Amino acid sequence: MRMRPTLSWTPAEDLPAATTDPGPVADLLSAGGVLVLSGAGISTESGIPDYRGEGGSLSRHTPMTYQEFTAGAQARRRYWARSHLGRRTFGRARPNAGHRAVAAFGRSGLLSGVITQNVDGLHQAAGSEGVVELHGSLDRVRCLSCGALSPRGELARRLEAANPGFGPVAAGINPDGDADLTDEQVGDFRVLPCTGCGGILKPDVVFFGEAVPPQRVEHCRELVRGAAALLVLGSSLTVMSGLRFVRQAARAGTPVVIVNLDPTRGDQHARTRVALPLGRALTTVAGRLGISVDGRTVA
Repeated sequence: MRMRPTLSWTPAEDLPAATTDPGPVADLLSAGGVLVLSGAGISTESGIPDYRGEGGSLSRHTPMTYQEFTAGAQARRRYWARSHLGRRTFGRARPNAGHRAVAAFGRSGLLSGVITQNVDGLHQAAGSEGVVELHGSLDRVRCLSCGALSPRGELARRLEAANPGFGPVAAGINPDGDADLTDEQVGDFRVLPCTGCGGILKPDVVFFGEAVPPQRVEHCRELVRGAAALLVLGSSLTVMSGLRFVRQAARAGTPVVIVNLDPTRGDQHARTRVALPLGRALTTVAGRLGISVDGRTVA
């Protein structure tokens, strides 16, 4: 389940020392066969905040849980009002240097795959192919009754028509595309049902308290088993949905390198943690490997 557990950290003195040298990332990639596991930190440079870093959204925002969403109409009204507004900002986000570098590594044949914990679609927008969206995507909507999938843009147009003039000013935007609104701002926002069966619509993402589909987890485990190395980008690895793959790699003796400014729950399983902003670190690595990002090679 995508829960916020009580953290059990290895004492700092027992963890491998972090470095500001991106050399370990270049060494890992140069050998090829690298599986990337990315988290919210890779999208912060695109204007999407993360959950747990400095100023992370969990300090001011409690994400909707699956249990809340399915239990009450008012919770769903609050969610869809906030998400509908947040999508306008979320939809303007563009891939940053980190996303583009990952895509460039893929085009160069250095990656065996990309798993992302993000729901923003920015890896694909940057050109990465075959991305496994561990927690789903905000671009799709699923009916909880009949299971039908539909484009989020289609629902957005229906919601615009059903809620003319809805446009309060949000206090902020969160990694799940949810805008910060008060109950007064939500007001009597109208929620719409599935056009096919009249059932409850939910974004095709894994909420906190909801399990990642087993077949998706197994697919990711297969990718880890086939990888020569695991490169973690911008994830605190606080929740088990991502940490389990780091633990799996470590048990198999597969090298793990983490790029994250802050300590992570997986540091004890990694060769090292590179404490640099992702855009800077990955474009530097691309330059060292002679790989072009955005049509130029960064030395």
